[in-house]
Amino acid sequence: MDFSQLDDAAPTGPPVVDLVVDEAELVATVDDQRREIPGGWVAISDGFVVGLGDRRDRPPQARTTLSAKGCMVTPGLINTHHHIYQNLTRSFAPAVNGSLFDWLSTLYPVWAGLDEEAAYLSAWVGLAELALGGCTTTTDHLYVHPKGGGDLIAAEITAAKELGMRFHPTRGSMSLSVKDGGLPPDSVVQDDDEILADSERLVSAFHDPSPGSMVRIALAPCSPFSVTPELMKRTAELAERLDVRLHTHLAEDPDEDRYALEKFSKRTIEHFEDVGWMTSRSWVAHCVYPDGAEIARLGRAGVGVAHCPSSNMMIAAGIAPVAELRAAGCPVGLGCDGSASTDHASLWLEARTALLQGRLRGGPTAMGARQSLEIATRGSAACLGRDGEIGQLAVGSVGDLVCWPLEGIAFAGALTDPVEAWLRCGPLGARHTVVAGRPVVRDGRLVSDGVEPILRRHRQVAARLQGVGPGGR
Repeated sequence: MDFSQLDDAAPTGPPVVDLVVDEAELVATVDDQRREIPGGWVAISDGFVVGLGDRRDRPPQARTTLSAKGCMVTPGLINTHHHIYQNLTRSFAPAVNGSLFDWLSTLYPVWAGLDEEAAYLSAWVGLAELALGGCTTTTDHLYVHPKGGGDLIAAEITAAKELGMRFHPTRGSMSLSVKDGGLPPDSVVQDDDEILADSERLVSAFHDPSPGSMVRIALAPCSPFSVTPELMKRTAELAERLDVRLHTHLAEDPDEDRYALEKFSKRTIEHFEDVGWMTSRSWVAHCVYPDGAEIARLGRAGVGVAHCPSSNMMIAAGIAPVAELRAAGCPVGLGCDGSASTDHASLWLEARTALLQGRLRGGPTAMGARQSLEIATRGSAACLGRDGEIGQLAVGSVGDLVCWPLEGIAFAGALTDPVEAWLRCGPLGARHTVVAGRPVVRDGRLVSDGVEPILRRHRQVAARLQGVGPGGR
């Protein structure tokens, strides 16, 4: 416990903190020592953790107290890969079957109707959904920028600020349309100079590198088959100059390697290295198909990987070699991926699916709930370049946490290990989700008002994009 920097309630009184989360069945800190504190509490002030203790220690006086009775408390889960705008086309019937390339070719013309209103509404709904599922920090990979659509990233940031979520939007891009041998229509691609200029503008306007930052920008050409090699190179150079991170899809589907061999006479990961992306500044989504030598190269470089287990199964991409990537030195985090491929945004479900896939691939001892929790917190934080700051509960880390209820019928008989019960039982949503010491979800409900009007507007925009009536087909 360290309260030396706190304001006193009175000149001779005890220190008063902003928030105490108390009476937890267990606090799973996921800190450097992986401490688990039965009967624990967490104290937060000015957005940072200032103390932790157990039932033998009295928590400090607090302006606000949240009861975690019957709950396990963990760091907030961190989503390292998402396409939030896609919740406007969930389970879109014409695209539910087929390969990745078929799916994209069907949906790109629909997404060409995105504008600022659509970006704001989809972000508000998507971020709210994530918060209800225990997510406190999320990225978003918005790579469709239709001509005349407006400032889509700024619209998303507005929604994140309204909800109080920690947000890492990535300035995605595509520069190869159908006429260039790519998949998207001309209306959603941009030329290299336009992409790079807007990337620099967004970093200047919104990127905050300070500790505890609520908004950071990364640069994110969509994939090796949707941009030119020159744009990949210039984006890496710009990220180095601006000191921001890099993100893209990589090794998601066998079609990628066939495309790279045809266009570049090399596998997609070799191309990734040749354009200057094989660096610890980069994290990539999926990475299902690296071979052994490529895993070793990614690990030596410290490239992070966003593991997207539900999406990989939904589009039948395969099971990513998570254990091998981690053993090689890659930070591995967790990602929901697109709301039109997984059609949901629950990081709890992704953590559980990562647990199941890990055991299916590597055997019954290959993955447990603690490893899955670590991937969803510390591993994700490392992908975003914020290890030690987010993704753990320790004095000095950000005040992001989740209270997970371990009560009721689903947990009857789960008496010996709260951490394993957390993922094995369920399904589960957050009782409380706290970001920077402020509740975003309280007692299982969003703190923000206005959900129903937002949902009505979202439905209208989704109907417009999909070309159906507001009530559906």
